[in-house]
Amino acid sequence: MKARYKAIVDEYAGAIRSGSLPAGTRLLTHRALSAEKRISLATATRVYAELEAMGLVSGETGRGTFVRDISLPAGLGTDQHVVASDVLDLNFNYPSLPEQTELLREAIRSLATTGDLESGLRYQPHAGRQNDRNTIASWLRNAGISPSADDVLIVNGAQHGLTIAVMGLLKPGDVVAVDALIYPGFKALATLYHLELAPIPAGSDGPDLNALRQICQRRRVRAIYTMPTLHNPLGWVLSHAQRRELALIARTFDLLVLEDAAYAFLVHRPPAPLACYAPERTVYVTGFAKNIATGLRVGAVVCPAHMRGALERAIRATTWNTPSLMVSIVCGWIKDGTIRRLELLKRRDARQRQVIAHEILGDGDWVSHPNSYFIWLPLPCEIRAERIVNRLMQQQISVSTAEPFSTTQNVPHAIRLALGSVSLDKLRLALTAVKETIEYEKDI
Repeated sequence: MKARYKAIVDEYAGAIRSGSLPAGTRLLTHRALSAEKRISLATATRVYAELEAMGLVSGETGRGTFVRDISLPAGLGTDQHVVASDVLDLNFNYPSLPEQTELLREAIRSLATTGDLESGLRYQPHAGRQNDRNTIASWLRNAGISPSADDVLIVNGAQHGLTIAVMGLLKPGDVVAVDALIYPGFKALATLYHLELAPIPAGSDGPDLNALRQICQRRRVRAIYTMPTLHNPLGWVLSHAQRRELALIARTFDLLVLEDAAYAFLVHRPPAPLACYAPERTVYVTGFAKNIATGLRVGAVVCPAHMRGALERAIRATTWNTPSLMVSIVCGWIKDGTIRRLELLKRRDARQRQVIAHEILGDGDWVSHPNSYFIWLPLPCEIRAERIVNRLMQQQISVSTAEPFSTTQNVPHAIRLALGSVSLDKLRLALTAVKETIEYEKDI
């Protein structure tokens, strides 16, 4: 005979999956459930625990147990996917400029007539061809670092760069200090490689470095993952003083530093990267997806010499080498100044989108950088993020909850708005819908 609590679990699960208990519904308290179903308080607690383990409800200390939205598109969880073409996508950022397609056409035409196409049919060195590494090393000087070509490894985008750093330098079970909100790609990577994430509380302008020290004193932390220049999703840029302190903590506790610079190009003349403050222990990772196009999967890793062998072996194990045709296009655009021009145009574009956001959303309690392609929008305590996301999806607008970004047990009720993937006119429409939907939920 099925255990009594299992029957109650099945009853609730069926109601949630059928929609008769919609997302955001506050369930009975444990004590009220115990009285209604004539079960013990311990059994009532077990019912909710099993529903939470199934991903159907979420419990919040002091507020109660709520039905989660299981109808949300896959793009709102850890396993994110591109949304349908008829949806206004404020979930992913793939900023593009009208001229980029023609630039690519010209680059392919030039490569076909003057490039060394034959070499593209052969294996390349794991870290990339020497000439290409020289070119990328010279380009990185714009980012404030001056690596030699030997310090540069060419990878299949920034995500691949983070992957080889984890594969080559960390072990399953290692503790990695991270911000309480981080780039979802690293969170997914940590899950895949069984890393334990130790969340650092956020201050108003960066991670709480005193809290980081305390974490390192209590735990055997192996590494820290950080985005010091234009943090995703909070948009902060750490000061010189914060970077010096972070480097000091890394040296004091012998931490590997994984520096993610994917969005750093959007900040004009930022402080020097962490790789300049602690070069002997920092792996600097960047890519060409945001400043050029997401389809060009080319990135770069800068590392100290003693880490190079481990990272090259990880490249060999994952891709052998980055496709040389893609690398040739990127290096050609570095040499002729195209990338610097695209970065300038995208900084202007991001700034214009932030202005639009301020016009529509007002000066509320939301977080961003004047040049960033995203906004972090905390919601009033009475509003469930899942309900906002679900209502917006009904209007063909995709946004992200905090769940993919959160590394803490209690996920904040907030949404992240990616501003870079739709036209300016559609962005106005989408942001207006976001504002109206939140106002509507306030009035319910």
